[in-house]
Amino acid sequence: MKKFISLVLAAAIALSCVFVFTSCGDETKTVTGKKDLEGAVIGVQRGTTGDELAKKYEKKGSTVERYNTGNDAVMALVQGKVDCVIIDNQPAKSYVKANKGTKILDEALQKEEYAICLKKGSKLTGKINSALKELKKDGTVDKILNNYTVDKDKGKNPYKSPKGVKRPNGELHMATNAAFEPYEYIKDKKIVGIDPDLAQAICDKLGYKLVIDDMEFDSIIASVSSGKSDFGMAGMTVTNERKKSVDFTDTYADANQVIIVKE
Repeated sequence: MKKFISLVLAAAIALSCVFVFTSCGDETKTVTGKKDLEGAVIGVQRGTTGDELAKKYEKKGSTVERYNTGNDAVMALVQGKVDCVIIDNQPAKSYVKANKGTKILDEALQKEEYAICLKKGSKLTGKINSALKELKKDGTVDKILNNYTVDKDKGKNPYKSPKGVKRPNGELHMATNAAFEPYEYIKDKKIVGIDPDLAQAICDKLGYKLVIDDMEFDSIIASVSSGKSDFGMAGMTVTNERKKSVDFTDTYADANQVIIVKE
C-alpha cells in the first residue's frame, strides 16, 4: 500500500513538474508592429534613440534590455532573450543580412535626422556647416551616402582626399562608436563608413587632419561636451534632450527607427 501511494505521489509530482515547465517557462511575445511593443521584452543599444523610444514602453510594462552594441542586441534576439530590437534602419539592414531568421518590420517607428554634435558654443559649428553646404552642393555627400546604402557594390568606392590637400590647422578628434554599419564599422582593422568618409571630406575642406576615437555610444556626448573630442559622428539623431548637452550642425542624412524580429 505504501509503495502504491509512493508511486502515485511520484507520478503526481512528475505531472506537476511538467505542468509548471510548460506553463511557467520562458515565453516569447510575437511582435508584428508597434502596437505589440507594450508588454514585450525589447532589446536596444544603450544611449541610442532606440533606447529613448523604448523608455516610453518601459513605463507601460515592457522590459527593456540594454546592450553596448546593436549587434549584441540582435544576438540576444536570435538567442530568444528578447522579443524584438529597436534600432536605426540602415544598421538594421546589415544586422538582418548577417543573421538568418530575422527580419525588419515594414512599419517605421519614428523618422529622424542625423547631424554632427559639438561642444556648446564651439566655433567649429559654423565652419563645419559651411563645409557641409559645399559638400552637399558639389554632390560629395550624396556620393558618400549612396556608396554605402544604394550602390550595388556597397562600400567599394569610399571617399578619397583630393591630391595636394594641406592640413595647416592641426588635428580634429572625432568621437564615434564603430559598430553601426554602414555609418561606422571596422573593416581590415580600419574604421570605415559614411561618417568617417564625410568627416574626412569636411577636414579636407577645413585643413585639418582627422583622428577617430572609437568608444561606447553613450560616452560620445560626454567626450564632446568635456572637450576631449572635437565633434561626434555616429549616426547621431538630433533630439531636444541631446541639445541640452551639445550643439548640432545642419543635418546630413535622414533615417527611421525600425523593429527587428525573428521571422
